[in-house]
Amino acid sequence: MNLSFFGAAKTVTGSLFLLETEHSTILVDCGMFQGGKAMDEVNYQPFAFDVSKVDAVVLTHAHIDHSGRLPKLIKEGFAGKIVATQATNDLCDIMLKDSAHIQEMEAQWATRKKMRKSEPAVEPLYTQEDAEEVLKLFVSIDFDTKTAVTDNISVNFISSGHMLGSGFAEIFITENGKETKYTFSGDVGNYNQPLLPDPSLLISSDYLILESTYGNRYHDDLQTYRTQLLDIILQTLRRGGNVIIPSFAVGRTQEMLYEINYYKENAMLAEFADVPVFVDSPLAINATEIFKRHYHLSDADTKALLAQGDDPLMFAGLKYSSTTEDSIAINFDTEPKIIISASGMCDAGRIRHHLKNNLWRENSSIVFVGYQAEGSLGRMLLDGAKTVKLFGEDVAVNAKIYDIDAYSGHADLNGLLNVIATMQNRPEKIVLVHGEEDSLINLAAEIKKKFNIRTLIPSYGDILDLSLDKEIIGKWDVEALPTKEEMALSQAAPQPQPVASATLIRGNKDILIAIADLNKKVGNLKQTLSESAHDRIMDYVGIINMILQKENNR
Repeated sequence: MNLSFFGAAKTVTGSLFLLETEHSTILVDCGMFQGGKAMDEVNYQPFAFDVSKVDAVVLTHAHIDHSGRLPKLIKEGFAGKIVATQATNDLCDIMLKDSAHIQEMEAQWATRKKMRKSEPAVEPLYTQEDAEEVLKLFVSIDFDTKTAVTDNISVNFISSGHMLGSGFAEIFITENGKETKYTFSGDVGNYNQPLLPDPSLLISSDYLILESTYGNRYHDDLQTYRTQLLDIILQTLRRGGNVIIPSFAVGRTQEMLYEINYYKENAMLAEFADVPVFVDSPLAINATEIFKRHYHLSDADTKALLAQGDDPLMFAGLKYSSTTEDSIAINFDTEPKIIISASGMCDAGRIRHHLKNNLWRENSSIVFVGYQAEGSLGRMLLDGAKTVKLFGEDVAVNAKIYDIDAYSGHADLNGLLNVIATMQNRPEKIVLVHGEEDSLINLAAEIKKKFNIRTLIPSYGDILDLSLDKEIIGKWDVEALPTKEEMALSQAAPQPQPVASATLIRGNKDILIAIADLNKKVGNLKQTLSESAHDRIMDYVGIINMILQKENNR
């Protein structure tokens, strides 16, 4: 069996693994690359393999870095089935539609800019129609139920505790009368997290393909980070600021609601017991309803709360913002508040508006509670950026920036090693994926030291046959992924283009002075203008600048 790596190879996003046997071909996951414009461009590249020959996709969970290119797959000719748990299917129904909407909106925005330069329109990566079509191919199977996917491949999902519906995918492949088990971890859940049970134990596997996101870090215990978040909230509210929590709409948002409910139920918010909490993400709102439909998959503590009549995802002061008008109104409300909004890495969604309205405020706090990929706006803020670009404007970073990685849905180093340590029959070889270089190298060293198991770290496009002593048997003809430097450059705030000199543009001196004055006034008014008014004015400024530059070049 040949195993090829088209994502999450020496990087964290874009999970996509191609399994080819003599009789059938399947994918495990088909995720989107994330981490700024450079990674976005990789998503647009055609799949390197023949999509029409893929019989099925096994989907470990619904997160976009694992499912986000499924609509593109069908757009390029895939017609097989997509096998996942019922909860994963339910979440993909909202998440892929939401992703398609984002693709269409970003393409429209880019097209408007192109039209000003008489350049061709930008096509979205995929459309709502593509998302609707791919959802028709989903097939649900239960946890702990071995199910045939093709004539010689079966799958069994074991709860991985990472998010609602997530599972370790045990792939059973029969070749020459022998069955071999390949276990794909997907994302391994963190331990002692709200809502979800801990990852289930794996019994055995011939080969293990293991994620490595936090392969070089340890998380704090629950009470430590629960106290840390509470302290940040109280300190910020007492300064009169807002607490902004960029959060993945599915999973992390619900965990944040669980924690705030805990604070309120135990009278821990002191004078801010009635603080308003806004969930500003239509996707998160829909996902919360799906969580409630699947409470039977929750952990023992959550079930105990429900038995007492306490819904941990509902409390006094919780407000959902469904419409654009609701979202805009939040930033006109001067009362200190908590805002939970997507996307978790700040590369898209309403969170960018809330960052624009709060990053410059010294009394506000931005609290990251999930992994921030290289090249993402979230990573830039964690790395100490002093200014960032949002909606065409340079925004100063004066707010306090916090990172509570213990809320991550990913296991830390101990959790990852525990996956191996608790197996009755450990794998012959382990392949490490879904991690940055430092994490991969550290985890490989720890596995070698503790278990003496051969560990491989494949590169993007590598082809492996794990049954061989020399496992790497080839490489697909694919472009290398962007480097860290290229990702950082693509996400960095572009320097303003110089306006054509007034001495070279006959008759336009007054216009240039007016443009400079308008830029200054817009900057001064940014606190009171609506988002749409501010952005529209900046668009007009850009158009006028472009016209003047073209005249200067004639």
